[in-house]
Amino acid sequence: MSFATRLADAVRRTRSVTCVGLDPRKASLPAPIRDSVSQDRPEEWAAAYTQFCCEIIDVVGDLVPCVKPQAAFFEQLGPAGMISLGEVIAYARSKNLLVILDGKRNDIGSTATAYADAYLGAESPWGSDSLTVSPYLGRDSIEPFVDVCDSRAAGVFVLVKTSNPGGGLLQNRETDGQTVFGAVAELLTELNSTRQNAEGYGPLGAVVGATYPQELAELRAAMPHSWILIPGFGAQGGAADDVKVGFHEGGMGAVVNSSRHIIFAHARPEYADKFGDARWHDAVRAATEQMNAQLDLVS
Repeated sequence: MSFATRLADAVRRTRSVTCVGLDPRKASLPAPIRDSVSQDRPEEWAAAYTQFCCEIIDVVGDLVPCVKPQAAFFEQLGPAGMISLGEVIAYARSKNLLVILDGKRNDIGSTATAYADAYLGAESPWGSDSLTVSPYLGRDSIEPFVDVCDSRAAGVFVLVKTSNPGGGLLQNRETDGQTVFGAVAELLTELNSTRQNAEGYGPLGAVVGATYPQELAELRAAMPHSWILIPGFGAQGGAADDVKVGFHEGGMGAVVNSSRHIIFAHARPEYADKFGDARWHDAVRAATEQMNAQLDLVS
């Protein structure tokens, strides 16, 4: 079963388009997790990250279709952090959640092939269902990932129009009347054209930020065969009305990521007094349910 089909099935099963970003940060961890680290060693923090992320997975596993571990926060801890990342991916998959690994990998030739072989598919060493990929080395940097998607029923989400304010420096540049992000979208549509499932989606998804709703609407139309991963919701300022233009009818074709707004919900003003650090799990669940209610799009 293709990645696009599995993602659609998971969205329908949970009736949710929420993707929970797993971005563990030392200073933001709830006190019961943070205080378990006594000697400030990478191995201790890695164990804390594993505990924190796996407990989040337990809380949201019946509410959302997918999670998105951010590799950078685990890499920050060195080898111990990478072991933690592997444990978190495996645990998420054991709980029937799809895993989008946010690593933004890219290279050319055999190096791109090595990245794809490392991360994509259940039989890969990392075991992630999908991976975020940068397109800025060109078509030949994308094709090795596509080949592995074909052989392992995996998926990728290619950076098209990102949520950060500085992204426009390159992405909005025009050549021959076309923006760079428009050219990337055109390439994804071409590559997906012969790889569609029964619902018309291919393995090449796109990352398009909630903070640019006009471009999101434009790119939804330009990439009819791509699932869209929409970051920037919540803490970065994206709202429900901003992201709805990224969906096809029936709430298909996109998932919306929220990281800090969910996983550190115990520190948000509306939850701090009610739950606080001691009941941080309840805050995570409440924030996830709130986001699902805001994005009640699946029919």
